[in-house]
Formats: sequence, structure tokens, C-alpha cells
Amino acid sequence: MGMGANIVLGAIADDFTGATDLANNLVRGGMRCLQVIGVPQQEIDLTDIDAVVVALKSRSCPVVEAVADSQAALEWLRQQGARQLFFKYCSTFDSTDKGNIGPVADALLEALDARQTVMVPAFPINGRTVYQGHLFVGDRLLNDSGMQHHPLTPMQDADLVRVLARQTPHPVGLVNRTVLAQGAGATRTHLTMLADQGVRHVICDSLDEQDLDILAEAIVAMPLVTGGSGLGQALPAQYRAQGWLDMISEPGRLSPATGGALVLSGSCSRATLAQVADFLAKHPDGGFALDPLALAEGGQQQEQALAFARKRLSQEVPVLLYASADTEKVNAAQQALGVAHAGALVEEALSQLAVKLVDEGVGRLLVAGGETSGAVVSALGITTLRIGEQIDPGVPWTQTPMVGREAPLSLALKSGNFGGVDFFTRAFEVLV
Repeated sequence: MGMGANIVLGAIADDFTGATDLANNLVRGGMRCLQVIGVPQQEIDLTDIDAVVVALKSRSCPVVEAVADSQAALEWLRQQGARQLFFKYCSTFDSTDKGNIGPVADALLEALDARQTVMVPAFPINGRTVYQGHLFVGDRLLNDSGMQHHPLTPMQDADLVRVLARQTPHPVGLVNRTVLAQGAGATRTHLTMLADQGVRHVICDSLDEQDLDILAEAIVAMPLVTGGSGLGQALPAQYRAQGWLDMISEPGRLSPATGGALVLSGSCSRATLAQVADFLAKHPDGGFALDPLALAEGGQQQEQALAFARKRLSQEVPVLLYASADTEKVNAAQQALGVAHAGALVEEALSQLAVKLVDEGVGRLLVAGGETSGAVVSALGITTLRIGEQIDPGVPWTQTPMVGREAPLSLALKSGNFGGVDFFTRAFEVLV
């Protein structure tokens, strides 16, 4: 068992940024939270930690792999004494008819010897709601929201009872809004009735925060719950009501931040491009653009970026190294190099720059782009992140201990579309 292991909630997330999103909401709900990348292979200090989120890459991998990785995470979390287990997936229920949501939920239920779980993907504050079992993105049904064109998990049916029924041999039921309106007691009774009928998976309606609060109260005693990060924000209050969790005054409190400030941006999403432009408007000579075509010719451009960063960091001003470019530039590089190769060159360059510059004293690092974040974290050998206060919805500061450094490294990892336009500058202002 980990040192000081007495955690209340153990969560298994099917991807990296989704794990952070959940961890961020748990902190906002009043839990001290640690995110671990993959199932830990060594002992981890869990003193002063109430919740642990294990980040896997199990959303679109083969079913067998997703099930095996999730079972290993469950086993580890049970060893840490977790009172409740949470399987976290995307609020758009990203999956195919083969899985992975149904098969993973089945495997976890079997491992826990539990007869039922709930499916609560809704995240109302982000426009994800469920009504009569149908998932909405804003005012559109899921299959009319753009998600029907997703390259890996095209969602062509908004009826989640039907979607999930294609992924599991077990009966799938529904707790609808009418039941929720009668409160937590009625909801619990309805769930028990369904369980007695052999209904193993229950899709839950949720239109607003109040619905999530009622659900959290109804399901707090279930060994396993599943859903998006919206449910994560509602659960801590129920743990306090059960006496499992104390009132924590600053659950997102981190050590004081030290060291140079660096932004690495690999995402080409519209939100990130606007953030790059805003940073450059405020720091006209603060950014260095990396070009995949130049990177393909050898290490010269990377050396130039390194020299540029060192000079700026010595003046104690934030530095931006970015490969974020508009569609035309991206298309040109992809045509010349191939999509995968162009992406890999950028990720490789940014992660090597991260390793060198952190080694030379960068202590506050912001990374934009889900793939880029994964590459940087992996290159730095990071396995645990203590979750701090949020900068913008879904994006908190985190800290990780680094070998050979007295102070931990402060790290903010942002998926492409997250964050306000001034994110790259404001992030450093909120970090103390």
C-alpha cells in the first residue's frame, strides 16, 4: 500500500486530459487530488491526498487492452483503500459498438463483485446534458453536433441506452428526469428496483447541477460509478455528508512556484492560435515559431529555438516556443512530410526543448495541445501530478517532484480548445 493511503475516491480515466478535467473538478469540490500517469510501478506518497485519478490511454485502443489496463488500475486503487471507484470517460460518450465503455464497465463490476453501476456523462456547465437517455451537446443531439464525424469514435446515435446496449450483453436501463425530480431517495429506490430486475447499467438523465447533486446523493454508496467530470464535482459534498471527508480549506494548495516561465504550444486549434496571437501582441519579441519543414532538415532550428529561449529566460520574462500555425501552413507541411511525420517532428522537438530547459532552470511550464502534453510529460519522465487551482475551466496548475531539484516543477497542461484568449499570460499571473 502507498504511504498514508486512506483515499476516498479512486478514479480510472480513459485519457490524459480527461483525467485532469476530473481531477480539477474534484479539487473544486473540496478534495486534495493526485493524478498518476499509468498504473504506478513504485510506492507513492499519498499523505494529505483524498482522491487519486489514474490516467490511461484506453479510450480508442483495442478492447482487450482497455480492459486489462483498467483492471490493473482498479486493483492498484483498491490497494490504496479507495472507498468508491469512478470510471471516467468523455462527456460525449466517445465509443464504438465494440467498446470501450461497456466492456470496461462490465470488467470493473465483475472485479468488484457489484451488481450495478450508473452512467452519468452529463457536464451541464459545458453544455453536455442528457434527457430521456438522449445526449445533447448544446441544443443539438449528439449525432448532429459534429461528433458524428469523429475520426476514431463517430457518434451516430444520441440514445445512450441503445448505444450502450450494443457494447454489453447485460440489460441497460434509464433513470429519467421524472424520477430525479422526486429526489435522491426515490432515485435510489428506482435504481434498486432496476438492479432486482437484473439491469446492470443505468443511463442517467441530468439537465443541470441540481440533477448531478441528487444523483451523487443517490449513488454515494455504490462501489463503482461511471461518467464525465461533471459528476466528479458533485461527489465530494456527499463524502463529507457520510463523514468520509473533512472540510479542506485549500484543497488546491501547491508549494510556491519558482524558476523561469516557458510556454510550449503544439496545438493548431482555433483557441490556441488566438492564445498565441494574444501572447505575441503583449510580448512582441517573446515568441519563436518552429516550422516542421525546417525541423525535417536537421537540428538547426531546434538549436536556434534553444538559444532564443535561453536569452529570454535570462531576462526573467516568459518565453513562447510554438509550432501552432494556420491551416494553410499546416496543410503545406503535412503534404510535404505526411500528417503523422509532421506531428511527430513537432512533438519530438518540443519535448526535447522541454527536457533541456527544465534541466536549466525552467520551473513554470505551460503546454498547449493534448498530444504535445502527452509527449512532454513522457519525455520529462513525469508520473504524478498534484492538482492545484484552476486557471480556466478544465485546466489547473499542477506540480510534480523532479529529481535533483529542491522545488517541484509547476506544470499546466491544456488541451487545444480549452482556455480564454489571454490564457498564456494570465496563467503565470494566477500562479504564486
